[in-house]
Amino acid sequence: MYRRCGFRYEKRLRAIGVARIAGIDEAGRGALAGPVVAAAVILPEKFRHRRLNDSKQLAPELREEIYHDLISNPDLRWAVGIVDSMEIDRINILRATHKAMRVAIAALSNTPDHALIDGLPVIPFPVPQTAIIDGDCLSLTIAAASVIAKVTRDRMMRDFCAHFPEYCFSQHKGYCTEIHLLKLHEFGPCPIHRRSFEPVAQPLLTLEGLFAAAASPARRSRRETGLPLPAPGGLQNSLS
Repeated sequence: MYRRCGFRYEKRLRAIGVARIAGIDEAGRGALAGPVVAAAVILPEKFRHRRLNDSKQLAPELREEIYHDLISNPDLRWAVGIVDSMEIDRINILRATHKAMRVAIAALSNTPDHALIDGLPVIPFPVPQTAIIDGDCLSLTIAAASVIAKVTRDRMMRDFCAHFPEYCFSQHKGYCTEIHLLKLHEFGPCPIHRRSFEPVAQPLLTLEGLFAAAASPARRSRRETGLPLPAPGGLQNSLS
């Protein structure tokens, strides 16, 4: 059944005395290249925005507009945590995603009383949490975090495209698209590719094999659970 993105979770928490509520979401977990970026956002209690929604459901131009609306609001608190591809390869994508979320929550200027997290629980975590499957579609606080995380990461990938133009990162943002796989096959991995991810670890497969590896259920399952894929043979943060 369709449920509109709103403040139902936030209202339940405020009803029991929880004042500062952060929404947390990530961008880039399923990409083959670049960092994973998490954002933490605390919205003012009377916040309203008629166009805010899950970032994946927004056109890029509208997402940029909403991003500017959010970060220019003086009553809104936000921060991001960024874990690069080398750290992802070292600790695996699930741990890297959780690390980025912890960095983002720690970088907030006001420590929240509770966090609403998109997806499954993050353990350990520095504040009480409620994990919500598809939370970016249900909680506007998480949706705000999803927009900030997505726009932040997309901008980083466009910057990387200037350094590695042959991979067309500005088009696919490092995700597993046909053009990305073609470029990976042609040029091999560059410094921001995640070498623990199967299509990157095996760039010399035939194109047919590379497409099959990218689409295989085993790869999807490992990516979703955050386990590193078979491979042959830094951390940044900022706040508003």
